[in-house]
Amino acid sequence: MGPMLQDDGSSVTSSSPLQFFSMMSPNLGSSYPWLRDLKPEERGLYLIHLLLTCANHVSNGSLDNANLALEQISQLAAPDGDTMQRIVAYFAESVAERILKSWPGLYKALHFNRMPVISEEFLARKLFFELFPFLKLAFLVTNKSIIDAMEGEKMVHIIDLNASEPAQWIALIQDLSARPEGPPHLRITGVHQQKEVLEQVAHRLTEEAEKLDLPFQFNPVVCKLENLDIEKLRVKTGEALAITSVLQLHTLLASEDEVLRKSSPLALVKQANGANLQGLFNKEGANNRRSPSNDSASSSPSSLNTSAKMEGFLSALWGLSPKIMVITEQDSNHNGAGLMERLSEAMYFYAALFDCLEFTLPRTSVERRKVEMLLLGKEIKNIIACEGGERIERHEKLGKWIKRLEMAGFGSIPLSYIGMIQARRLLQSYGCDGYRIKEENGCVVICWQDRSLFSVSAWRCRRFVLENGLLG
Repeated sequence: MGPMLQDDGSSVTSSSPLQFFSMMSPNLGSSYPWLRDLKPEERGLYLIHLLLTCANHVSNGSLDNANLALEQISQLAAPDGDTMQRIVAYFAESVAERILKSWPGLYKALHFNRMPVISEEFLARKLFFELFPFLKLAFLVTNKSIIDAMEGEKMVHIIDLNASEPAQWIALIQDLSARPEGPPHLRITGVHQQKEVLEQVAHRLTEEAEKLDLPFQFNPVVCKLENLDIEKLRVKTGEALAITSVLQLHTLLASEDEVLRKSSPLALVKQANGANLQGLFNKEGANNRRSPSNDSASSSPSSLNTSAKMEGFLSALWGLSPKIMVITEQDSNHNGAGLMERLSEAMYFYAALFDCLEFTLPRTSVERRKVEMLLLGKEIKNIIACEGGERIERHEKLGKWIKRLEMAGFGSIPLSYIGMIQARRLLQSYGCDGYRIKEENGCVVICWQDRSLFSVSAWRCRRFVLENGLLG
């Protein structure tokens, strides 16, 4: 969003939208027909103002005022409008659901007949993979790093903690079959909660391996990640092990000890101590989609929000002694304790993804609506409306993952150099300079404009640590 002009011709930068709207912000209970006459840029800024005002009212327990703000948002936001209209519509719905959750009886009564349709979410994730380069880049860099680590190995076992996309492993099978020293015996263990998904993946991979005459086995493990029995992974002596996790580990940060307080309707929303609404925007302007805490991920052990479940799981993975473990995660701070903190961080992250969709698909696209509603909108709702063990979308910055993995006994290793070169070429093929990739602490961060969205990092068990930080 660029600068706007006032009646006298002077400009008002979008870095301080609340200052601009302080002259025109009405009493939220009044009807102002001029709202519908706002230009798209003005409307976008005002929507942000309304959303933050609404969330602040919720945080302070002023639900009447929050309701009035939601009423005005409903006049301006739309899930089929421009980028800002769409994203605020999903955030407003999430704030409204958070309020409803304060009355469990009312919330449950309204959700009696709402059965989750897992197949629809699976389709949305497939569309996300096909439309954007993010996961393609992660898969490419992961595969090349595994191939580097497995050079000369004759028995290779890969554990995929979210085995839903066969394209990654089809590419790996093709690369391994062309090894100068000949292909290894490959075994892939796939973890997923849907048996049908694993069956489809197994069929595709077995078919490809047979075509290329590569010795192959697929071991399906049907369960949620949080319920995974490590013994079912069937790791054998003598095989070189690789582990991959794509957008999964953060779900284990939901502490099983966190209990949803129901003693008061407002108990869920009193964690935040007010909100500095202007703090959402930095001096570079809202168009950069950068949040004040974009680079503020604390790396001190005491700052890590972790759970016994996460610690136990990482310890179990360490005990398997993988030769390489590659982790892909969302790169943003969505695990704060307070509503306002999470909302402001999530606004920047998802605004960037909605921008990507605006560039990729027309606003009337059915595929775009499915990705926004069934995937991105669902994640937003979980971040904003849920607490305790129910809040599983606890995305964190790369710095915290590095510290957490180091504390678990893992040491960072460089990602494949060839993989990085190929990843940059893949980005260039999209013909859009909005997609970027950068290296950070030996890891890869995939961006839209200047906004970090996903990180890819490689690890191995650290048995000995030298004074200079190298692995022994």
